Amino acid sequence: MRGGPGDAERRQRWGRLFEELDSNKDGRVDVHELRQGLARLGAGDPDRGAQQGISPDGGLDLEEFILYLQEREQRLLLLFHSLDRNQDGHIDVSEIQQSFRALGISISLEQAEKILHSIDRDGTMTIDWQEWRDHFLLHSLENVEDVLYFWKHSTVLDIGECLTVPDEFSEQEKLTDMWWKQLVAGAVAGAVSRTGTAPLDRLKVFMQVHASKTNRLNILGGLRSMIQEGGVRSLWRGNGINVLKIAPESAIKFMAYEQIKRAIRGQQETLHVQERFVAGSLAGATAQTIIYPMEVLKTRLTLRRTGQYKGLLDCAWRILEREGPRAFYRGYLPNVLGIIPYAGIDLAVYETLKNQWLQQYSHDSADPGILVLLACGTISSTCGQLASYPLALVRTRMQAQGEAGAVGGEREGLRWSTPPHPPSPSS
Repeated sequence: MRGGPGDAERRQRWGRLFEELDSNKDGRVDVHELRQGLARLGAGDPDRGAQQGISPDGGLDLEEFILYLQEREQRLLLLFHSLDRNQDGHIDVSEIQQSFRALGISISLEQAEKILHSIDRDGTMTIDWQEWRDHFLLHSLENVEDVLYFWKHSTVLDIGECLTVPDEFSEQEKLTDMWWKQLVAGAVAGAVSRTGTAPLDRLKVFMQVHASKTNRLNILGGLRSMIQEGGVRSLWRGNGINVLKIAPESAIKFMAYEQIKRAIRGQQETLHVQERFVAGSLAGATAQTIIYPMEVLKTRLTLRRTGQYKGLLDCAWRILEREGPRAFYRGYLPNVLGIIPYAGIDLAVYETLKNQWLQQYSHDSADPGILVLLACGTISSTCGQLASYPLALVRTRMQAQGEAGAVGGEREGLRWSTPPHPPSPSS
């Protein structure tokens, strides 16, 4: 292999790797040990890699393990040549971008450089065969698409109550079932997380609407008032429609994002971060415009008294009958305006924190790990929500204006009066 060390040195290197994987020191590496080793080394999908390497009913001794790695190196060499388009023995930034474009994905120069830096150990701004081999030797990669999929999903993860920028999908993923499977998985995860945090969400809406100078609610007082009025189950009021709107909102946002992204890109090969932010914000505004009546229903159902509505349809019919169709878009303007500061700050802080961590602590991987990404997402989402919270407060109060809002009119503005069913004071 071009540029590789001698056979003796290779066998020594593989022997050290074998000893590291052989955790029980029985002279064989079984499926369980290989799976643990792959997970510890961050080698892609450990289950897939272990299944490809060893049969379930056996293990590998040192010689069999060396043969296995020799086969892996041969496959990796073919993949290396596939990405090394000018066949100069090095993969550079432009070749990474070209490979993504061939799969139907456009990435920016900055994104390609991040990928290159994660593998480039000698600082040459290129990837040679040795760097490529050492980085991917135990990853479960079989073709160029696997390599690009690993890169794509190691560097991008969107976290937030409302995803600012939807996931990117390749043309191949769009032609197969991958795109909708990821959307469904995201919807299921969102349903679980929203159900788990539903009591806190209802408490937030409850305090936004009912707290005032004369009715100073705190967290314990708000929880006590809700439980006294409707029992523990009342803490989950409004959760059904909150979960129900995940699927249409995600699907609309994804389709709108693809169309807007195509319009913004024009003849360009890739979108910059600022352009992705604009496309994501417009897609979010489009989705919110279409599903906004569900947001109003969610607020009304969250605040309802015991027995006030028979269900979702009854709530919708009463609003339409008593307040007219315009009631379903109360608070729409502050809601859309709130997308801009939330989305901008969320995306900027998330990317900054993630990149700073990669530069400081991760020199040989483009994947910071799920805990780091979760921390970055939590901090960025918190910053975005703090900036957009005044608009969110105005939106919620306008959504909650029921019969009192219809009679009192819009002149009440931010000085929204107490609804016809005020809570009991926490004291």
